Amino acid sequence: MNSAEHKPKAFDIWNGSLLDHYDATAPNMLDRWHPVMAWWDARAQGDADPYAKVTNSEIGPRITATDRSGKRIEGLNFATQDCLNLSRHPAVRRAAADAVAQGGLHAGGSAALMGLSAGLVRLEQTIARFLDCDDATVLPTGWAAGYGVIRALVRPQDHVVIDALAHACLFEGAKAATGNVHQFDHNNIDDLVQRLTRIRAAHPAAGILVATESLFSAQSDSPDLAAMMQICRDTGALFLVDTAHDLGATGPTGRGEIEKQGVLRAIDVIMGSFSKTFASAGGFVASNHPALKTALRLGCGPSRYSNALSPVQSAVVQSCFDLVSSPTGSQLRSDLQHNSALLRSALRHEGFDILGGPSPIVPVVLGDVPLSRRITSNLFALNALANLVEFPSVPQTACRWRLQVMAGHSDDDILDFVSRAVTARRQALDAPPPGTVIENFAL
Repeated sequence: MNSAEHKPKAFDIWNGSLLDHYDATAPNMLDRWHPVMAWWDARAQGDADPYAKVTNSEIGPRITATDRSGKRIEGLNFATQDCLNLSRHPAVRRAAADAVAQGGLHAGGSAALMGLSAGLVRLEQTIARFLDCDDATVLPTGWAAGYGVIRALVRPQDHVVIDALAHACLFEGAKAATGNVHQFDHNNIDDLVQRLTRIRAAHPAAGILVATESLFSAQSDSPDLAAMMQICRDTGALFLVDTAHDLGATGPTGRGEIEKQGVLRAIDVIMGSFSKTFASAGGFVASNHPALKTALRLGCGPSRYSNALSPVQSAVVQSCFDLVSSPTGSQLRSDLQHNSALLRSALRHEGFDILGGPSPIVPVVLGDVPLSRRITSNLFALNALANLVEFPSVPQTACRWRLQVMAGHSDDDILDFVSRAVTARRQALDAPPPGTVIENFAL
């Protein structure tokens, strides 16, 4: 692209989304992202961008970070995933150090070749026992687990029926596998029944996969898993549940909603991620069907063609599972539940709109796009961190913080954060910038 095409341009940094700037008409596919890049950089320069922050300290209730423009943020952290603070636990750190000494740093291949380590095999056995399943298979990321298991199971003639708010990895796996993808209204059993009944009547021999989550991060709510499981039985559908957000962090023994709702061992396929509670990248798929591991090892691209979890990562996750199953884990879950309830109560007392029920996630609806960006910008200036979820991920009038609560947050941390959130909101309402734009500096 020549320099004449790089003309300065003014951007409204408080309104719009990347959908407004992506240029699908440009013949050069890379150039299509130029306007998005310029708008994104303008947002960073104008303190209207909360994304891609860089941490400069270990993950914890208080953190040191910088934003994309290089500004330092040091303060309260409700923006990272470490529900039980196990990444800081001495036993987990010792396990990581021992794994480096004994097994080295690198898996050296995919699990289908020579990437399996003794620690990874042990971890798969631990996950299977933890979930009362016959077998479990570990994949390099949680995304790979969700995407990969659907791609391994579903063929073009099959159907996937999926909750409208299910994770993107499940949607992308479904759409890559078949054109027969059907959304049902979020947690709506009646809508699910109607869709399954119609599909089965029209396609009596087709494979059908129903996919949902045990805890939804956008809403902090859960489906009726027992009812959904029975519907799947009645219509001959396979039932898949993503436990990424609650496994290890909730439930009497850390098994999350599937434990609380009494459906352990009854769900056909369980998948999850290690990144929320288990202090590592990685994910898993568990089942009582003996052929699923073969499908994932040999017929799942994200497993067959990706390096396996390293010995260090495997040891870290194994140590976290050990702690989750111990009295320490029980106490940490109790602390987490207390913190979530306190944060919800304090925010509601100040008039914030809070979704769902107590969990490691507290969704706080802020309002439309410009207001939510201004509140979040003000919060950062007050040295508090929260993740903003914007349109198109959520409706334009319902942008929200997705607060990540940790067992290690103190009552003072929580009440201090709420005080800063109140100030940030008041500042945004009192002094909204009228049509603020930033002249593009590097297009």
